[in-house]
Amino acid sequence: MTEKSGREVKNAGADEFGLTSEPGESLSEVETRFERFRRTIGLVMGPLVFLILYFLPLHNVSANAHTLAAVIGWVITWWITEPVPLPVTAVLGTVLCILFGVADAKTAFAPFADPVIFLFMGSFMIARAMTAHGLDKRFAYSMMCRHWVGNSAGRLLFVFGATSAFISMWISNTATTAMLFPIGLGIISAMAEVISKKTGKSMSPRQLRFGTGLMLIAAYASSIGGIGTPVGTPPNLIGIAMIERFAGVKIPFFKWMLFAVPSMLLMYLLAYSLLFLLHKPDVARLEGCQDFVKGQLNKLGRWNRGEKNAFTAFSVAVVLWVLPGFLVLFMGNDSALAKIYNSRMPEAGAALIAAILLFLLPVDWKKRTFTLSWRQAVEIDWGTLLLFGGGLSLGNLMFQTKLANALGTGILNLFGATSLWTLTLAGIYLAILVTETTSNTAAATMLVPIVISLAQASGINPIPPAIGTTLGCSWAFMLPVSTPPNAIVYGSGLVPITKMIRAGVLLSLSGGTVVWLMLRLLLPLLGLA
Repeated sequence: MTEKSGREVKNAGADEFGLTSEPGESLSEVETRFERFRRTIGLVMGPLVFLILYFLPLHNVSANAHTLAAVIGWVITWWITEPVPLPVTAVLGTVLCILFGVADAKTAFAPFADPVIFLFMGSFMIARAMTAHGLDKRFAYSMMCRHWVGNSAGRLLFVFGATSAFISMWISNTATTAMLFPIGLGIISAMAEVISKKTGKSMSPRQLRFGTGLMLIAAYASSIGGIGTPVGTPPNLIGIAMIERFAGVKIPFFKWMLFAVPSMLLMYLLAYSLLFLLHKPDVARLEGCQDFVKGQLNKLGRWNRGEKNAFTAFSVAVVLWVLPGFLVLFMGNDSALAKIYNSRMPEAGAALIAAILLFLLPVDWKKRTFTLSWRQAVEIDWGTLLLFGGGLSLGNLMFQTKLANALGTGILNLFGATSLWTLTLAGIYLAILVTETTSNTAAATMLVPIVISLAQASGINPIPPAIGTTLGCSWAFMLPVSTPPNAIVYGSGLVPITKMIRAGVLLSLSGGTVVWLMLRLLLPLLGLA
């Protein structure tokens, strides 16, 4: 759901299994030097790009649009090179717009209080309670110790990835991968011991093909699962908010799931098949792995009060989010009940109601201990809220100053008219390319407004291209620095960079086409194309 810089992620758990020399090691010396160089160059390039664009003659745009273009040039440069944290850059962009007269403070800062911000906040708090009480781990172990999974290597790989995808629909891909990471390492170590006993030869976890596949599917499935719900990953809410604000179309929670979940399932099947073929299990049966998983589940004991309360709040949020879709489905769009519910219970309100429950449901009434304390609540990723607010502010100003229209018209004149589905395909692959080098949140913030304006300039429906671009921002599979889940599993020492690039390139190229086909099939059926 949230995304931090891949360089900030530590490999908690890897050291326990002897798979890294240092607990926080994830980048090689060469990569570290490159990162330092990239940030240093970016620190200088940002202001330089601003000055060049500011003094460069730009025709057919207003003075405010010209200044905004210079500000956005600075922001994009820093988002890509990351000399300062991404949220700081987002706030800087908003402040620069005020300093140079593009907008007044009230207009520029208003998007930081957008309802979507509060939807983020509520869902983050629910996720925080789930992880604080171990509910996410219980879900994971419960799914993997199903009887039909047994000790089959193929079925274990499938369920391990499916668990990652399902949990990532509701909490961040980073938290999901970090939670599954030590579980996967335990399975790999158990497998190495079993093979060593069978063959009589010492087998290191690093020598197992299956280990690479298991680590990669944990990372890839968490990114794939994030597209399933609006709260699964920040780009989804960014895309939804911008479509509503700039195209005038609201996509409810349930309606998003109607096209996103089938796309997620098909994409996951593609990822599983690809990783299974590239990293075939060393043995067909992993004797003892089922016992390992069951042992970990037994250690959790019976459901405690905190888990029950967190699950209750989570269930309340999900029901309130999907209920409008069922009301429309069974009673029609013109139903009075559906209209009243949508006006009185927006998705942000539902998320905050569930989050407030966490502060009311007691874990220990005598001690007045509740499911979530404020100390725990403030540990949510506030940076993502600032990043989204800043991005939405810049997006608003792009349309208010008509800079978005100028960009759309310019791109249209450069490349010529394009069809609806050609633009959608281009948006998907452009997003895939950009998100490999910068945060998926920043990528969505940069690209979605431009794609919407390009579609409007072309006279075509902007919704499919905007949705395609939004989903493409989650397909960061190629490099360790592309997204935190990749960085986490790369740091295990079980995933050579060449194998991550090979699998990532194949999955990105094929996955973009799969998403495009699913959108072309489903969006017309849902009245979105």
